Amino acid sequence: MGQQEKVATSLAGAVSEEISASLTAVDAELARRYPGDPGTRQPVHTVYVPGDIFEPGTLRSWGDQALVALDEHAPDASSFAAVLGIPEELAGPVHDRVRAKLKREPVEDLRIDFEDGYGPRPDAEEDEAAARAARLVSEAYANGTAAPYMGIRMKCMEAGVRDRGIRTTDVFLTGLMEAGGLPEGLVLTLPKVTYPEQVTAFVQLLEAFEKAHGLDAGRIGFEIQIETSQSILAADGTAAVARMIDAARGRATGLHYGTFDYSACVGVSAAYQASDHPAADHAKAVMQVAAAGTGVRVSDGSTNVLPVGPTAQVHEAWRLHYGLTRRALARAYYQGWDMHPGHLPTRYAAVYAFYREGLEPAAARLAAYVAKAGGDVMDEPATAKALSGYLLRGIDCGALDTAEVARLTGLTRADLDAFASPRRGDLTVTAP
Repeated sequence: MGQQEKVATSLAGAVSEEISASLTAVDAELARRYPGDPGTRQPVHTVYVPGDIFEPGTLRSWGDQALVALDEHAPDASSFAAVLGIPEELAGPVHDRVRAKLKREPVEDLRIDFEDGYGPRPDAEEDEAAARAARLVSEAYANGTAAPYMGIRMKCMEAGVRDRGIRTTDVFLTGLMEAGGLPEGLVLTLPKVTYPEQVTAFVQLLEAFEKAHGLDAGRIGFEIQIETSQSILAADGTAAVARMIDAARGRATGLHYGTFDYSACVGVSAAYQASDHPAADHAKAVMQVAAAGTGVRVSDGSTNVLPVGPTAQVHEAWRLHYGLTRRALARAYYQGWDMHPGHLPTRYAAVYAFYREGLEPAAARLAAYVAKAGGDVMDEPATAKALSGYLLRGIDCGALDTAEVARLTGLTRADLDAFASPRRGDLTVTAP
């Protein structure tokens, strides 16, 4: 021990108190606007099925169709890996986990569609379909066949379809309440939002519903679908999407990029409308920055190239979808939209390869950080947060097992949760 240093100060304690008092409002605003990630599971995808097509067996049917596609076009691990360029050492683990996932939980998030995928219908027909959707969703949660997340996409708040969208939302939510209440996995998607005032209007609708049924204020959240250029850049030059998050008053859970509506809105010709177009990258980058720290998650869009037809054509579509999914994951878009059962094998293959190939490096870096060990990378708390989030997402989707992560990191699930969403000055690490 060296000589103990003399500590001297020049400022009175009142200076610190005055500064803290001057920032009280800012502290409260930061806490309100940027609470951080909610720490809940984020689905790796959203599947949408038109309201008149959804049936009790739809989820199982999608899984079965995906398995049939695998059997027909890539019947074993090596052939599947060869199509997608998956490294040999990951071929078996990825293939086995994909098949297990398709048998156990083929769809993580389902949206019953009453917008573009459903179209304009007579009011009585849409009323009946919305009531039926509520009944089937309630039954699925009751009998254990539901996806972790389920809900509807209603028509938007534009004048021509506003009343219809409001009524469908009311019919669906009322049906759920009459069948026993709102399920924990309920998700609503508000499409084609152009102005923050449309978000405010939807909040008003949900507040009225909660009040009518005696629900806790804020019980019903929703996703905002970004499908118009005005939602990214408003007429006054501001980022409208940031104002939309604020207009949701804490109810926004996600921002979902609409590949084809947005591309068409900015003039991209049909042949080039894709989630990797520069216009798409710009929109999603703005969404990502606007959502950062707010607890609102960002989702990529979809591809309309379906894996159907001869094997060579299926393989080409699979490679495209796999590549787009891997690209999105690298850019921190951990969720996307799938349009067809044939997309499920490549969705899960891309997700599982992404997490399994990074498992050991991520675990080693996190373990070294916890142990304050050396190495060729000096990580900070923010990186430990990212590493823990990576491992948790891998566990949640089935790419990784809790036991193998614990073995490699020496950390429990609770430890990972604490690193991913740390409270200031309140982080302890326990042995697994």
